[in-house]
Amino acid sequence: MSPSRRVVIQRRRLAVFSILLVVLGGVGYIGTTNLAPVPASAAALLQPADLTQQVAAPTWPSFGQSAIGAVGFPGVLAASGEEDTVPIASITKMVTALVILDAKPLAAGETGPDIIFTEADVEIYYDVIAENGSVAPVVSGMVLTQREAFEAMLLPSANNYAASLAVWAYGSLDNYLAAAAAWLSDKALTETSVADTSGLSTSSVSSPADLVEIGKLVVGHPALAEIVALQSAVLPVIGTITNTNKLLGRDGINGIKTGTTDVAGACLLFSTDFTVGNSTVTLVGVVLGGDTHSELNSAISALVASVKPGFHEVVLAEAGAAFGRYTTEWGDVSDIVAERTASVLVWSDSPISGAATAADVQLGRAGDEIGEVTFTIGTEASTTVTVPLELQHTLTDPGPAWRMGHPGELAAG
Repeated sequence: MSPSRRVVIQRRRLAVFSILLVVLGGVGYIGTTNLAPVPASAAALLQPADLTQQVAAPTWPSFGQSAIGAVGFPGVLAASGEEDTVPIASITKMVTALVILDAKPLAAGETGPDIIFTEADVEIYYDVIAENGSVAPVVSGMVLTQREAFEAMLLPSANNYAASLAVWAYGSLDNYLAAAAAWLSDKALTETSVADTSGLSTSSVSSPADLVEIGKLVVGHPALAEIVALQSAVLPVIGTITNTNKLLGRDGINGIKTGTTDVAGACLLFSTDFTVGNSTVTLVGVVLGGDTHSELNSAISALVASVKPGFHEVVLAEAGAAFGRYTTEWGDVSDIVAERTASVLVWSDSPISGAATAADVQLGRAGDEIGEVTFTIGTEASTTVTVPLELQHTLTDPGPAWRMGHPGELAAG
């Protein structure tokens, strides 16, 4: 082969190899750019503004001690007057009822077991009369269901039935008092002490704050809540009995218990339900130390009317509301939106603050959950509400053209 032909062949081979290398390089470049991960996009978040409502302005009685609370809200919402422990008269019977039900449960709508009353119960009846306490008739051999006996204790506030039921449940008054002390300790009602079943003793005492908690326990017990809401009942042997709580049915009042002694004055532990937006508020309150029940009832009506506007249903997030945005390097845009509507019921000027967080994303479909916004309600004993955040629009792959034109961005990804 001549030298010139050999040179031509070598040149041709070199050209082929060069083309092949270019083709292979191009294929590799295309493959690399199309398979490489795209860069992640950080969320540009829009933090929710702090929210504050109008301050509540309860109209407090001009006498005694008062406090209000609500089911689902910790502790006392507001109070007036001295918060010391004081005699609580027949409100004591609500402790008696709760402690007895601890030993002898009674469900909503149930009558419970039959109770046969004996000569011992008749003796209790006469002992209470001698103490000038409130009573309901009792006859040896008569039979009442547990619910009927509770109605006799709570509606006309019969001291003798409070004692008879305590003995029925615990065997003796001493056993009952020991159980009541243990029950109060277990419920952390440290400012409440009972020396009898009826509250005739001035040593049966509590504080407004504890009484609000006791009221919450009563309205949370379905059977008791039914009984204390009764305006009257007809019982075997006893006949018709009426509730001493004359506020029942007025201003939405549906319980709980009156109390009256010379030392305690006129007292009422009360409850009422009302609607705020889409929420139902169960308010529990107590007023102690009135001169008369007429004065007491007027003061409580004014208090309830003034308290209702102090509750606010606050919308925290609307479904679809934007809390930020993603913008990809190839031009896709999606808002970060609330997955659902969320609201909260607050009292007075409870502060509300929120914080939104969202992950960095590369690609995603509309509806993918990518973060959350958490709202904190209140300061002490605060509660939180969390709403998921999602993509409003799909963040799609940029496609081959953008990938091949932006190899540096892909490498960063």
